[in-house]
Amino acid sequence: MSLTSILSAEDIENAIKDCQAPDSFCYKKFFKLCGLSSKTPQEVKDVFQILDVDNSGYIEESELKYFLQRFVPGARTLTEAETKSFISAADDDSDGRIGAEEFQTMVLS
Repeated sequence: MSLTSILSAEDIENAIKDCQAPDSFCYKKFFKLCGLSSKTPQEVKDVFQILDVDNSGYIEESELKYFLQRFVPGARTLTEAETKSFISAADDDSDGRIGAEEFQTMVLS
């Protein structure tokens, strides 16, 4: 399964273009622009599984840094500040990583 089987390539491209400058990434705007926030809970879980590269059941800080590149190879990496802000916004149990339920809550809220 690929992200483009769930989200449109054009929407993904627009979302990536919107946050090209370092420290301009806003997860709420990104999820809205790429169409993820209007998907079903199951589709959001499917996207989570694609982003969880090591299949640990969590998106760790090391994976999150390359978040945009999972959508478009060649996109920039997230800055340390963006990565930490992303994790703290989603990490409800304060374990330093984002679980599937936390990701779903974040995307659909």
